[in-house]
Amino acid sequence: MKILVMGAGAVGCYYGARLRQAGEEVVLCARGEHLRVLREAGLEVQSPKGNFRLDVTATDRPADFAPYDLILFAVKSYDTDAAAAQIKDCLAPDGVIMTIQNGVENEDALCRYFPRAAVMGGNSRVGAEITAPGRLNHTALGLIEFGEIDGSITPRAERLAQVFQRAGILGELTPDLKTVRWYKLMGNNGTNTVATLSRSTLGQMLEDPDGYNLSRTLMLEALAVGRAEGARVSDERADLQLEQIQKSLNAYAIKPSTLQDLERGKRLEYDAISGAVMRAARRHGMRAPATETVYTLLKLLDRSRSGGNR
Repeated sequence: MKILVMGAGAVGCYYGARLRQAGEEVVLCARGEHLRVLREAGLEVQSPKGNFRLDVTATDRPADFAPYDLILFAVKSYDTDAAAAQIKDCLAPDGVIMTIQNGVENEDALCRYFPRAAVMGGNSRVGAEITAPGRLNHTALGLIEFGEIDGSITPRAERLAQVFQRAGILGELTPDLKTVRWYKLMGNNGTNTVATLSRSTLGQMLEDPDGYNLSRTLMLEALAVGRAEGARVSDERADLQLEQIQKSLNAYAIKPSTLQDLERGKRLEYDAISGAVMRAARRHGMRAPATETVYTLLKLLDRSRSGGNR
């Protein structure tokens, strides 16, 4: 299978590397010094599953290697429109573009550029960080949950599940994409936000009782909104996920992606997370006060770092 990883940051590089190891033809779309190192020296991965180095195909012109059977769409949500326009004509006739981005709004965004039948949604469940150009540190998990937008289990989805299984990255092929996407948003709303504002790893954040309670409150707000949106989510999942994080051997090393962006001086991806919860809440006449607060704080933090230009 010919696969484009659109957005070869930490998440994209991890999945691209595993798919390449499994024998798939993978192209990584990157830029800058990261792209140069990938081209000249390959990708170096440090992982609890074993360290390795791969020669990779990397480009900033994905059309040069088109068409693709699968595009794993892993850019930041605020780059969705620009990236989608860049690859609009890059899918093979029966190809699939699968968003594994944060948030619950990117499937509809991609449908502005691709036929709805070509779009799938998915969750990235991985702890990873680009520690230097061409160097990836994998800390936890490494699975993809995905499904068709309409909930059907199609032959093409089953084929992708087989590809992901061979690569060791299959989490679940789900008939209920909305629910799994809202569970992921629940986690991001409760952990990415608080860890970023407090500049804490997940372990540091949750060992503090107030940090734990704030994260849980944000999760519960997201779940309430998700139910209003039609997701079949349970509040018990919030407590289960927080407990799992606390028990993780790597909790004190895991930095959520938004915190990584803060430390690198990059734009913060808060709108696709807290903003998505707020927009959905307003559609149903609901309030999410804790989410509104962290959204405002992250917005102000992001703007202050950019000189007020975002």
